[in-house]
Amino acid sequence: MTTAAVSHTETAAALAALLPTRKGVAWQVALAPQVIRAGAAISRLINGDRALDVVELDGRIEVYADRQGRPDAPDAVITETGPDPVAELAGRVLRVVLPRLDREAASATLHAHGREQVIIDGAQHLNEVGFSLIDHGAHVDPIGHHNGVGITWTASNGAELGVWAITATGALTLSYEGPVSGLYGFLPVVLPTADGREPTDAGSAFTCRLTDSFPQLRPLTEDEVEFGGHEHPLGWIALPSKDEPTDHANDSRRVVAEFSNLGPDLLLTAVSHLV
Repeated sequence: MTTAAVSHTETAAALAALLPTRKGVAWQVALAPQVIRAGAAISRLINGDRALDVVELDGRIEVYADRQGRPDAPDAVITETGPDPVAELAGRVLRVVLPRLDREAASATLHAHGREQVIIDGAQHLNEVGFSLIDHGAHVDPIGHHNGVGITWTASNGAELGVWAITATGALTLSYEGPVSGLYGFLPVVLPTADGREPTDAGSAFTCRLTDSFPQLRPLTEDEVEFGGHEHPLGWIALPSKDEPTDHANDSRRVVAEFSNLGPDLLLTAVSHLV
């Protein structure tokens, strides 16, 4: 095995600073244990038993999640031409790469120890999110669920929120009921980049107001929008009743929403937007 010298660590260090501390341990930059691409700058980020290799070559930044053996393909790739490539890369790591590692760990646990142990592990993730919410001034209540466990709290705007460990995938689910404006800070964290998407003029005043601000959202009906895809966060936002008028929209309109396939790292970075 060849040891790669660390060079151009600005990307790795800046990326580490944008990833949340887990169990009191921050991400650290270290030497990469192997060469992934000849001639590329490479550094390793380490957090507990997790590791990411960051590779820079020809204007591209690639991230490889550490697994046994030599990686076949990067888990995330961006070019350095955007306005803030490190922030863009951190978003992809939080939305896709780290949740992928969580799913792989949950799958191994499921096969070795069963669904109950996956939920127990999910409850540990809930504890971390809960303590972070408390640090931000929220009053958090643990609550049972027929499929698992959860925590609930009330935000300063009166919205009712919950985070749930209820699936065997290792992912968490966020529920929301409150003014639509209470989601404006969270949506940029959970949504993919706009990537040139244009707002749609289809749908009602309610759906158009949301897609004007967040073109990643897709109108599903006159009173509901959705987003997401395979191995990405999924979600929907809707009016709480089919009988509510959809021909007007404002920041105080009350909505119900659910966001699933979320990793604890992403939720920890979003806590300040959820209180």
